[in-house]
Formats: sequence, C-alpha cells, structure tokens
Amino acid sequence: MIDLYTWPTPNGRKVNIMLEETGLPYTVHAVNTQVGDQLQPEFLKINPNGKIPAIVDRNGPGDKPFALFESGAILIYLAEKSGKFLPYEPSAKYTTLQWLMFQMSAVGPMFGQAGHFRNAAKEKSPYAIERFTNEVNRLHKVLNQRLAQSEYLVGERYTIADIATWPWVANPERRGVDMALYPHMQRWYEGILARPAVQRGMALLAEARK
Repeated sequence: MIDLYTWPTPNGRKVNIMLEETGLPYTVHAVNTQVGDQLQPEFLKINPNGKIPAIVDRNGPGDKPFALFESGAILIYLAEKSGKFLPYEPSAKYTTLQWLMFQMSAVGPMFGQAGHFRNAAKEKSPYAIERFTNEVNRLHKVLNQRLAQSEYLVGERYTIADIATWPWVANPERRGVDMALYPHMQRWYEGILARPAVQRGMALLAEARK
C-alpha cells in the first residue's frame, strides 16, 4: 500500500494519474497547500522541502516503509515498481527519461512562472509576463514538433514522460497560449484526456480544492 500526499496541482496530478494508470493500491492524504499543510512538521518529516507530492510506500525496498519526494523521482519509482510506462530497452528508456527531465527542468518551471506572473502576481511586471509567455510558447513549439513525429513523446508508447508533461498543458489561456497554433499537441492532449485513469487522477481531491 502506498500513502499518497498530494493536492490537485500539475505536479500533484502527475502522481495521481500514475497511480491510477498502474493500478497500485494507495491511500490519499490531502495536503492543502492553500492553507499551509505542506509546512506542518508531520509532512516535513516526509518531504523536508515542503512541497507536494510525496509518497510513503509501506512495502518499499527490503519490504520496509520508504518515503520519496520529487514528482519525477516518484514516477520513476512507481514505473519500476509496477513494470509499466518506463521501457526496459536502453534507447527507449533513456529517451523517456530525457523527455521527463525536459518537463522537470523546463516545462514545469517556465509554465509555473508564466501562470504566476500573468495571473497571481500582486504587481504586474510587463517584462516578466513577456519573458515567460514567450518561453512557454517556445516550449510548446518544441513539444509540437516532437508530437508531429509520433503519437506520444516516446514514439508510439505512452510513458511517464507523457504523464509528467500532460497536466501542465491544461488551461493554456492562463499562460498566454493559443493551442490552435499547436495542433499536434492538441491531438496528444485530447487523446490522453480520454483515458479513464487520467480522468480519475484529475478528479482526485478536485472538490476539496473548490
């Protein structure tokens, strides 16, 4: 059994979706980042960085409890535990990890900054809005070009690279993106949205957030 500590944000939804896709048994613990649950001592014992998501696998390595934070690391761990969504053969495996790292280093940080400066910042900074909006659109071009070549980010395989990237693509208007300019991304997004496990992962704690 896996204890999942999460909240419905793009990073949280990655792991929600992964657990639904793999079928691994899990229990949900809501960590409401809007009221500071992530800074409580109990949670900081699991993730000293005070961010969601995090997991505790009650049957981890050596059949002992194992805590893990950072969404990319969690996806790799769950993929190896379940034997799903991370190819075994080296070329496909490292291509998957390449696109996973692209999400972690570029898509997540830049999309997050664009959303913040466009919607949440107390003072509007035209420079920051222009800088991050332009970068987000550049990253969409990179993804669109990749998806023009294949169904998913790693050829014809649905992998943790897709699971990591997909939640960040929702609500593009908040980041100043016109998805009509990126038809291959739009096709990819809608195809993944149709997956029942993705819908369940997206719905997890959605009502609590409201």
